[in-house]
Amino acid sequence: MSARGGMKMRWALASWLFVLSAVAFLDRTNVSIAGLQMSKEYALGNQRLGWMASAFLIAYAAFQVPAGWVSAKFGPRRVLALGVVWWGVATALTALLPPSVSHAAAILVALRFGLGIGESVMYPAANQFVMRWFPAQERGFVNGLIFAGVGAGSGLTPPLLTWFILHHGWRSAFWLSAIVGMVAGAIWWWIARDRPDQHPWVAVAEVDEIVGSSTDAHEEKIPWRLMLRRFDLLAMMGAYFGFLYVAWIYFSWFFIYMAQVRGFDMKASARYTMLPFLSMTLFCLLGGKCSDVLARSFGVRVGRCFIAAGASLLTAVFLLLGSQIHNPQLAGLTLALGAGSLYFSQSSYWAASIDIAGISSGVFSSAVNMGGQIGGAVTASLTPWIAHRFGWTTSFGVAAAFAVLSALLWLTVHPEHPLGVERSTQPRNHLAEQTLATQEL
Repeated sequence: MSARGGMKMRWALASWLFVLSAVAFLDRTNVSIAGLQMSKEYALGNQRLGWMASAFLIAYAAFQVPAGWVSAKFGPRRVLALGVVWWGVATALTALLPPSVSHAAAILVALRFGLGIGESVMYPAANQFVMRWFPAQERGFVNGLIFAGVGAGSGLTPPLLTWFILHHGWRSAFWLSAIVGMVAGAIWWWIARDRPDQHPWVAVAEVDEIVGSSTDAHEEKIPWRLMLRRFDLLAMMGAYFGFLYVAWIYFSWFFIYMAQVRGFDMKASARYTMLPFLSMTLFCLLGGKCSDVLARSFGVRVGRCFIAAGASLLTAVFLLLGSQIHNPQLAGLTLALGAGSLYFSQSSYWAASIDIAGISSGVFSSAVNMGGQIGGAVTASLTPWIAHRFGWTTSFGVAAAFAVLSALLWLTVHPEHPLGVERSTQPRNHLAEQTLATQEL
């Protein structure tokens, strides 16, 4: 197999990262689809389901920085392969839990915590891969492709798992998730390498084309002091907190919202729950492409920050409108547009992390992701509490406020100034020059 005359190997591997991203969200959102059946069997209720989601996200957030460090040290190939096996085992153990077990809620919370540890490596390792394999001018789109897997995995989850649950019970959904993950992880181990010069299927011309990939990146020291002194890091962590606060309403509660609040049956809820995730997939790809085009034409601050800020503001508008529309079908469509506009900004977080941190982007992006996952953990438990006390319209209103906060924080980020490069000498509008400055760190 060769890259000559066909798809370049880096894009084939990025396409498989799209698959792994989809599998990751299949595993993490299966509880939201099976939740009603699990709740009946183990007498959980919405609040305990929220604890399960929060347990996953707390572990996921807590292990982000270690995951970024491990990915930089040992490479994305083995780290991702091990992670996929880990989360497959955690998912299978959930399916094995007997109905009569005592303290079922505590065990399920522990299993979701374990799943969070395993999945914490997914995007830090993927970002490390992107830094090593992709030129700067392609990083917006490739991150959009990888994160389009979020929408694809989450979008396929409702109809696919609903069919399995209705025909074979909720455990079959978890067995499916575990098996698919194991197979996908094995294929990744077979086809992936940590760096392009290590891959037997990569042509020399493609290695030369990959501007910014460093064959010794894993040996570089991580500039902790420079990263911690950058306000950009705190700003992006805060912005991603707001991003994933909104996103996890869709991942954790949208299916239940459509069923309990909008009055759809299980099959209709599954169909309408697909819409936000299909919207995420499309807009994630579009946003990544637009980010690269604008970055080349007007500089990385416009291509990363202004796109993210505008998309976040538009998200807030759709959340407010969708939650107040009385027609349930129109409300579902409007809220789906909110999910799409949210994910229009997704690639900005990861591409800007590479723009700023270069070879240390795995650790930098993992810190940003940690801030986001804390937002998701807050959502998982806070959203049902707000909905119970004040109504679902208020829950969406709070999410809209966080989207606005994300937009404001993005305006303080400066990816045109990489770590260790003086602002007075840093080129402002030429992505290629900015990439060369990053390489000189």
